Amino acid sequence: MGSDVCAETIDVDRLIDAAMVATGFEDFGSDDWHEGLRRLVDALTHEAALNAVGVLAAQKELKYLLTARLGIVAYRKTHPQIAQAEVTPPVVIVGQARTGTTILHDLLAQDPAARVPLTWEVERPCPPPESATYETDPRIAAVNARIGAVGAAMPELFGMHPMGAQLGQECVCLTTSAFRSILFATEYRVPSYADWVFDEADHRPAYEWHRTFLQHLQSRHPARRWVLKSPGHIWTLGELNTAYPGALLVQTHRDPLRIIASVTSMYTTLRGTTSNHVDPTEIAREWAERIIDGLNRSVMARRDGTVDPSRVVDIRFADFMRDQVGTVEHVYNELGMPFTDDVHRRATDFLAADQHDRRGGHRYTFAATGLDPQEWRERARPYQEFFDIPSETLD
Repeated sequence: MGSDVCAETIDVDRLIDAAMVATGFEDFGSDDWHEGLRRLVDALTHEAALNAVGVLAAQKELKYLLTARLGIVAYRKTHPQIAQAEVTPPVVIVGQARTGTTILHDLLAQDPAARVPLTWEVERPCPPPESATYETDPRIAAVNARIGAVGAAMPELFGMHPMGAQLGQECVCLTTSAFRSILFATEYRVPSYADWVFDEADHRPAYEWHRTFLQHLQSRHPARRWVLKSPGHIWTLGELNTAYPGALLVQTHRDPLRIIASVTSMYTTLRGTTSNHVDPTEIAREWAERIIDGLNRSVMARRDGTVDPSRVVDIRFADFMRDQVGTVEHVYNELGMPFTDDVHRRATDFLAADQHDRRGGHRYTFAATGLDPQEWRERARPYQEFFDIPSETLD
């Protein structure tokens, strides 16, 4: 089980054929997904050091993404009006990972006017969810069962990141079926694919697919206002702004060295089941570079006007942790949305239940990254000074 795999283990053409056989469909829509899939499979084969579990997991994941894409395209062809549907300019949380984005997303989702992509409908989008069965769809139980299996394999992950079929899902999970998503680089060691996705790939096709996905999800369960989130947006703020020019942004901020330490711990856990060769210090070096680059891009987006300051709210992690519901009210006020008593009550009730149900916690140290804190503090300085983000105590 611990051996690495040969180059023929994961085959793109066999995956595509298997997805077409499973669905009975052959039309994947535009062809712009091919390059990302082939680059990803090449990296999985030659760089990821997958064990037997990892090979099966990657094959299953990629086949699922291909079948989901086939299903969405097929449904769209038989319901062409979907393509004409408006996607209301969303509220998008664009902070880096481990900066409070998940709980903020969950709190904003408590507003009845908000529509967030839930995990179950993102994982199993076909047929599109319906309003009448949105809370009882059998796919909810199926996805919760899968999440339970993940929890059994990686119990520590639940303390790092809450998971549930009816919790909000990230945009990086929508763009996986466009095969232009940073998610794969968190799950697997795929440096050549990561280099392409972060630095070379055209992300316009990913955002076109993102819109297609949202149109699909809202086709039988309408959205008054989409509320979205993903750390991946911070590297592609220009493309996000082009795709959704009326979007309202919320950027969460935290000491970058604490982000690096937390991300290193989480991604080490994620990769540990699928590979027997996981080096936390290598993950730290890779993601420290990525994180600082993304933060610097967000600074540049403010300076060059890519992000209109009147359409973005900046939230410090420490302030959010001190008063989470108050922070939500602040976001509403800054974005010109009504923060009603009902929204306040729903957010407060959710937070109380979340704190009661939360298991364990996420413990990590910067020392475990093996990085020089002085070097990375200096590299983080331009971002921290621009957004006035204080340094936290490192351990």
